[in-house]
Amino acid sequence: MTKEQHDAPGGVSLLWNYPRDHVLATLVLAHGAGAPMDSPFMEQIARALAEQGIVVARFEFSYMAQRRLDGRKRPPAPTARLLDTWRTVIEQVKAEGHRSFAIGGKSMGGRMASLLADECQVQALVCLGYPFYPAGRPEKPRVEHLAVLQTPTLIMQGERDALGNRETVETYTLSPAIKIDWVPTANHDLKPLKSTGQTHDKIIESSAARIACFLKE
Repeated sequence: MTKEQHDAPGGVSLLWNYPRDHVLATLVLAHGAGAPMDSPFMEQIARALAEQGIVVARFEFSYMAQRRLDGRKRPPAPTARLLDTWRTVIEQVKAEGHRSFAIGGKSMGGRMASLLADECQVQALVCLGYPFYPAGRPEKPRVEHLAVLQTPTLIMQGERDALGNRETVETYTLSPAIKIDWVPTANHDLKPLKSTGQTHDKIIESSAARIACFLKE
């Protein structure tokens, strides 16, 4: 596996992970609200996906990229700006020769991708820990657009995710295009309870394998 960073003048910096040999698909991933594109979770899932033959491109929204420069924490930008960044990234990935690819991301990054997946006519959508509602506020679901989503979608979700646990999410009406793979006892980072005997590393590896099967389908 190799990793490269591509900087586009006036564009968005893209961090690429390439498989060692065969290429199954390309997946563009955005980070969550509070961690950068090279957080431990994002690094681990990108490596695991590349091992499965998936080319992975990662990027940062401008508020996170700015934090890298000055160290100051900032809240996410307004949704419209986040979506504009996604559109820019999609065009850059096309310009690098990837005509058909999937998009997605961790938490907020995946949610933003879900808001424009149909518009941009991407191959598929992959979400890791989807924020179905704000933490501690299941009475405020953010799922209206998920009822009509047409893009084939896979959501890897922990059963005890504080932003979308299984008991609550299974009451929602979601599009038939959406598949949810529930990770037993796992939290928002797909980390399971020790009592299961599973390790976080193994869950990441199995999630990457499941994503690869989904994209192959």
